[in-house]
Amino acid sequence: MQTRNKVLIGIAIVAVLGLGAWLSITQGRDQGIEVRTEVIRPHDLVEIVTASGNIRARRTVDISSDVSARVSELLIDEGDDVTRGQTLLRLVPDQYAASLARSRASLAQAQAQRAQQDANLIRAQRDLDRLLSLRARDSLLVSGQQIDDTRTTLAVAEATLESADHGVAQAQAAVTESEDQLSKTIFVAPIDGRVTRLNVEEGETVIIGTMNNAGSLVLTISDLSVIEVVVQVDETDVSLIALGDSATIRVDAFPDRTFVGIVTEIGNSAITPPSQQAGGQQAAIDFEVVLTLEQNDALLRPDLSATADIVVETRNEKLGVPIIAMTVRTDSTASATEGDDRDEATEVEGVFLVHEDRVTFTPVAIGIAGQEYFEVLSGLSEGDTVVAGPYQRIRQLVDGDQIRSTDELDQAN
Repeated sequence: MQTRNKVLIGIAIVAVLGLGAWLSITQGRDQGIEVRTEVIRPHDLVEIVTASGNIRARRTVDISSDVSARVSELLIDEGDDVTRGQTLLRLVPDQYAASLARSRASLAQAQAQRAQQDANLIRAQRDLDRLLSLRARDSLLVSGQQIDDTRTTLAVAEATLESADHGVAQAQAAVTESEDQLSKTIFVAPIDGRVTRLNVEEGETVIIGTMNNAGSLVLTISDLSVIEVVVQVDETDVSLIALGDSATIRVDAFPDRTFVGIVTEIGNSAITPPSQQAGGQQAAIDFEVVLTLEQNDALLRPDLSATADIVVETRNEKLGVPIIAMTVRTDSTASATEGDDRDEATEVEGVFLVHEDRVTFTPVAIGIAGQEYFEVLSGLSEGDTVVAGPYQRIRQLVDGDQIRSTDELDQAN
């Protein structure tokens, strides 16, 4: 019973509110609906695409370790400026110095074995030459079997010397590898820039990456002479942007100033393609757009948040209609309110044109969208007066409604 009473009370409240709204609109139409009006005139229109992202250096080098060892000496701090070739840190070299010494000893051994095999070859050649000389003087002194055996010995000596040569090359390669491993215990700057990230401390052990584990990212050097802003632009806006478009950039860390940049790169594919999106639900498709900042004196750092207003179109001294004034009506029944059912295929955009305190819906073709105004392509002329708000009143207007401009009411008071 209580539930039924609550339902009846709710119905009664809705009915009273609906009646009140209907009476308000009806009385407003009889007395003139209060609206804001504006005269159509030329404006300088700028269409922008706004996108957010982060700052980065155009050139950034992440330095990882190619050997595993403990940091023995750290020569820089995060934020330091460094030059190409400057020593940044050193690792404990003992293990790799010992490996180099072992490789050099193996090389020396291989070279000694090569020298021995070279001597064996010379001796085998001399033995063969001697036997051939004796046989030439007297064939009975040397048998054919002796000569064949000596030639075989010479061939074996030649093959053994070739094997020794390969052994020397292999040992030399091991020495080169050990020298390379030892050299990697010293980190030098590959570019001029600033140390923007330092992930190790003196005494820590850095490791190399494997198939299943990422190696230690030791530090990052960024060339901050050229700063870029990387923003994500929705697929509906990316087609409006072109290389060379100018932009105004706001950086959260510098709220009192703006920066100027130009579009230097537009992504050809989505940041996250639909095929890589999880959950079976297609998220927004965004494209990466890169803007290069003009030179400035601000101490900008990578990863700072930034918002870019990219200018995609400009129109100077073009008729503009307030964005809020634009509404939609059906072509066949322009007097119907937006709350009525209508065929979307017949919808037209337009404004309510004011003439002698009465309004008439007038279709308007628009061009680019500025901050507050649409460009008027057709449908309005300079000097026309249109209803420019409030938006809720515009939605309720129908052809022939009488209006009262709030500007006139303020002047009367």
